[in-house]
Amino acid sequence: MILAGKLPSQAKIKNIAVLTSGGDAPGMNAAVRAVVRCTIARGGKAFGVIKGYAGLLEGDFLPMELSSVANIIQRGGTILKTARCPEFHQKKARKQAAERLRSQGIEGLVVVGGDGSFAGASLLELETGFPTLGIPGTIDNDIEASEDTIGFDTAVNTAVEAIDRIRDTASSHDRVFLVEVMGRNSGFIALNTGIAGGAETVVVPESNWTSKQICQTIHRGMARGKSSSIVVVAEGPKPGLADRIGSDLHKLNVDAKICRLGHIQRGGSPSAHDRVLASVLASSATAHLMAGKSNGMIGVQKNRAVYVPFSQIAGKKKSGDSMALKLAELLAT
Repeated sequence: MILAGKLPSQAKIKNIAVLTSGGDAPGMNAAVRAVVRCTIARGGKAFGVIKGYAGLLEGDFLPMELSSVANIIQRGGTILKTARCPEFHQKKARKQAAERLRSQGIEGLVVVGGDGSFAGASLLELETGFPTLGIPGTIDNDIEASEDTIGFDTAVNTAVEAIDRIRDTASSHDRVFLVEVMGRNSGFIALNTGIAGGAETVVVPESNWTSKQICQTIHRGMARGKSSSIVVVAEGPKPGLADRIGSDLHKLNVDAKICRLGHIQRGGSPSAHDRVLASVLASSATAHLMAGKSNGMIGVQKNRAVYVPFSQIAGKKKSGDSMALKLAELLAT
């Protein structure tokens, strides 16, 4: 279990708002629950912001009590909802957001989201002085300086369960399946899904697999008696990667069926791991923010919740695990 470490006990600020931003991730509700309950336990008032940064601009704040977050830890998605907010890219909009927060007596903001959400939170504090703290909530697990993110474990388990089912059909019909999972710029979902699902090949943005090499891997398996193959493909930055690979394989006399898992990876009840991770990170973030520690995120390093300044993660993407990629290749031989 991830360790929270010693939490600050003093409270310089009391009234905390929490929002969820960017793509939804299983476990966000557990994070909201922890922020609300820890804020109230420390003598403060908790507020939820509806629809992320858009809700900040509209002043859509919901006072939250202990009962407001009852029976939500097992629910996927986010009860606070989330939305894209291009307006928040403007400095005047961020100033307006800070004014809205202060007008309600709110003194600090917890942002649950990914790198784009953190960029907005960092600018909000730098420009207006309003204290913000982030919690990494994204199924992609691509946040720099954090070994884990809320929702990643659930997304991988969902994908692996789907692959187990697809493999039954692949084996029954002696077929090759290209299974496309989420991951435009990050291959963490594909890589972990491929290893756990026993895929013959894993194609991720960090690798340089060619269709010819994929075909050769499939034929090697057939040569030793395999009648079916599973190839896991991260969607990549340009839509239709699985289609392009499938077309190339067809030209090389390999008929591959394509299955896109799509948004089912985002939904569903969060795993126990994601519930615990969200609870620990959110409680730590709340304690640090109330103690006056802000302008950063609470991430995971060496299985502990740690504070990382936004300045250390701004504009950075976590690099892929080259050793895990080599392991996937080894296990598929």
